[in-house]
Amino acid sequence: MFWRKKKEEEQEATSDAPLEVPAIDQKPFWQAIWPVLACGAGLFSDGYVNNVIGSVSTTLGYEYGDVYDNSNAASIVPAIAFAGTVVGQLFFGYLSDKWSRTNSLVISTLILIIFTALAAGSYYHGDAVGMFNILTAWRFFVGIGIGGEYPAGSVSCAESSGELKSGTRNTWFILFTNSMIDWGFVFGAFVPYVVAAAAHNTHYSTIWRTSLGIGVAFPLVLFVLRLKLTEPEEFSRNSMKHAKTPYLLTFKYYGFRLLIVSLIWFIYDFSAYSFSIYSSAILSNIYGDTGVLTTIFGWNTVINLFYIPGTMLGAPISDRLGPRYTLILGQILQAIVGFIMAGCYAKLSHPSLVGAFAVVYGIFLSLGEIGPGNNIGLLAAKTCATGVRGQYYGIAAAMGKIGAFVGTYVFKHIASPDGDPIKSSQYKFYVSSSLCIFASLLALLLPNIDQDTITKEDAKFRAYLESKGWDTRQLGLKKGESIESLPTETDDTAVPAAKGEQS
Repeated sequence: MFWRKKKEEEQEATSDAPLEVPAIDQKPFWQAIWPVLACGAGLFSDGYVNNVIGSVSTTLGYEYGDVYDNSNAASIVPAIAFAGTVVGQLFFGYLSDKWSRTNSLVISTLILIIFTALAAGSYYHGDAVGMFNILTAWRFFVGIGIGGEYPAGSVSCAESSGELKSGTRNTWFILFTNSMIDWGFVFGAFVPYVVAAAAHNTHYSTIWRTSLGIGVAFPLVLFVLRLKLTEPEEFSRNSMKHAKTPYLLTFKYYGFRLLIVSLIWFIYDFSAYSFSIYSSAILSNIYGDTGVLTTIFGWNTVINLFYIPGTMLGAPISDRLGPRYTLILGQILQAIVGFIMAGCYAKLSHPSLVGAFAVVYGIFLSLGEIGPGNNIGLLAAKTCATGVRGQYYGIAAAMGKIGAFVGTYVFKHIASPDGDPIKSSQYKFYVSSSLCIFASLLALLLPNIDQDTITKEDAKFRAYLESKGWDTRQLGLKKGESIESLPTETDDTAVPAAKGEQS
């Protein structure tokens, strides 16, 4: 099998090669933690911008009625940011490896600020359909800005966390990446509730425009912090920004691993973002035409709050059990609750039991955060070497967003043939729970992650490249340097020749 062959190559490459590399310098806590915060916390905007659009879409339906509900915009507006995010993840993944982690972050933050503001002000000569199209266009560019947060922000966060105390690194990475997304989900549900209450459930244009516009505030604060960032030490030491990346060797070494991480991320986002975006619609279906915006948005906020205990309490578990086993545990528990919820949905969906529905639904979402929500980004950031980490992470995250994009379309079509809304919602939970089981099995194919995995992975990849004849003195080259300007290696430390040359 392909992966067995790859393992044999890895063992051959690293059996005689020393894996020791200089340890990352430990810094005082407050000096080490602020780059982790500044790099990772931008994902708050991802959670906010992607979740608030569910409430915005609901509000547009109230304001424009069938003009919106029967238009393509009803499907495209909630989903188009995912398409932009995929573009941003791939583009900034390359840029963060070949140019700069910190500069890539600054550029993506600027894009996010500008186009979020433009989306809030969408207008087209008083024409509703034209306005929907303008909003869709701006949302695509917002997605590009969000996409940059993944490979540039999360990867820098992972590398900077190596300067924190061992035994807490996974926790801090999670708290400033996935937990930020989840807090963004909560605020993305809560802000429309507050605005709708202030507008007395009328002035629909004010409600959705204000809800979108508030999304500018957080990246504006982060922009100032990020201007002071420096490149992570691990990136400065092992980057390929001034070297030709050996893509074929990289694919042979990491291809199968990247495929597994990408599939798990695809499955997680397929369910997580779809449930988040359509939670307002699910609640609206429960209440029917009698529900007012504040009631629907209020219960939507309660449901989204359940993301928080999952991600906050689950973060230390990833340091105890390791990301792989924590992901598997969360997926299996989520599947069990999902199957139970599907079976009991007919009773839980009654308006008089909406509180019970919110609690059970919230537990379902919370378990998803303990598992893949917290750990898939961690696995993506720490299962490859620094020189290609931005692109590796960007591809895996892009597959996740493709899953989210597909899910927002597919979820509408996971329905009972007879059109029964109860059965249609049950089918959604059956599908999601089955995918949880499948993803947990895929996770068994990934390696274990410990506190020093980034450093060890760099050493293993370096040894592999050396075994294939690639001159690893190119790693960490600075601007203006070349191989010729570096000290010549002795015979004892020379880079081994490629197999074809050894013969």
